[in-house]
Amino acid sequence: MTEQLYHPTTPEEHRRRKELAPGIHDAFTSFSKAVFADGALETKTKQLIAVAVAHTTQCPYCITGHTKLAVRAGATPEEVMEAIWVAAEMRAGGAYAHSTLAIAAMAAEAK
Repeated sequence: MTEQLYHPTTPEEHRRRKELAPGIHDAFTSFSKAVFADGALETKTKQLIAVAVAHTTQCPYCITGHTKLAVRAGATPEEVMEAIWVAAEMRAGGAYAHSTLAIAAMAAEAK
């Protein structure tokens, strides 16, 4: 398959995005650097968290970018896949937990 599902950002689009809101763009860039810097959690762990979150938000750009950054920070393929499985469980867990709303609605309708 040679056609990409999602449009890759071009350098021109990146430049234009910054031109349209330079202060916000710079603030976001600074925020992102601060978030992913070593702190109480090392960068690798933060990137693995980002991989998991990207899978729950289903952002293809974030999945690709943070997976690459996690590997660069020393994450193994096994660690990346485990992070993805954690995301899958949390997403499924949310559906399971919220099933009580459907059960309550059905009980109310049965009255």
